Amino acid sequence: MVKVIDLNKITHEMIKNGTWEFKNGIFRQALDYGIIGFDGENFYFPEHFSKKQQKKAREKIKFILGLDVKLEEFYSEISDSKFAFLIDEFYGLTVPKAPEKYQALIETIAQQQVSFEFAMQTIRNLVKLIGRKIGDLYLFPKPNDILRLSEEKLKETKLGYRANYIQYLTQEYVKGKLRLELENLSEEEAIKYLIKFRGIGKWSAELFLAYGLGKNTYPASDLGLKRGIAKIFGKTPKEVKEKDVREIIDPYGKWRSLLAFYILCYDRKTEMVKKRGENRNTR
Repeated sequence: MVKVIDLNKITHEMIKNGTWEFKNGIFRQALDYGIIGFDGENFYFPEHFSKKQQKKAREKIKFILGLDVKLEEFYSEISDSKFAFLIDEFYGLTVPKAPEKYQALIETIAQQQVSFEFAMQTIRNLVKLIGRKIGDLYLFPKPNDILRLSEEKLKETKLGYRANYIQYLTQEYVKGKLRLELENLSEEEAIKYLIKFRGIGKWSAELFLAYGLGKNTYPASDLGLKRGIAKIFGKTPKEVKEKDVREIIDPYGKWRSLLAFYILCYDRKTEMVKKRGENRNTR
């Protein structure tokens, strides 16, 4: 299982928020009960951890890094398709997920209508502003920490209008009105429930379900996803509609979320190469 996993590629696509690091081949994640390490084969726990805590932490890291995903099965499924080139491009990549559902919600909202790079910066600003330090890493802020933030302080994060959504959704979550334990709902039911809340549209609901719960879904209206499909099929992004995205990806059944993520990562990579080229040309 783990031998196929490429920690370097997975962490490259993770939100760099200050709560984890990948250094010298070891992934380290700050959790409420300590910093957990993983090198691709072995787990590293604080000395005071009980067997129960070790088991809990091990499951959490497996979830975050997608260690239980059978990548070879996925590669076999796409090997004779237009997406076959993605195997070599991203071999060993899984869909990374947030340690906690609340964190997934906040990081999803922060990504609305901005580039992934800018979203990461605002999330990192939020974490460093009020996240508790644990060793050399930070813990993601708790709901009550965010509710205590003044409007002026929130402005420092550069979250813009998304800060209001985050505060409102946090209030609803703390009151118990917004539930995030939606594993037992179907994708359709979960989306219908989530979009009742201000600040959550279909794109956000779909991204949250994938990133926070590990559900087999994806944000079909995502610009990067449409752009990636356009590049692969020789079209312009404007020619690719949401229904086209679904028609292309949905036939892959249980692998649709992973395939969508690979396409999105392909778009990010090619856009970055393009940007570097443009920057060189303007010098």
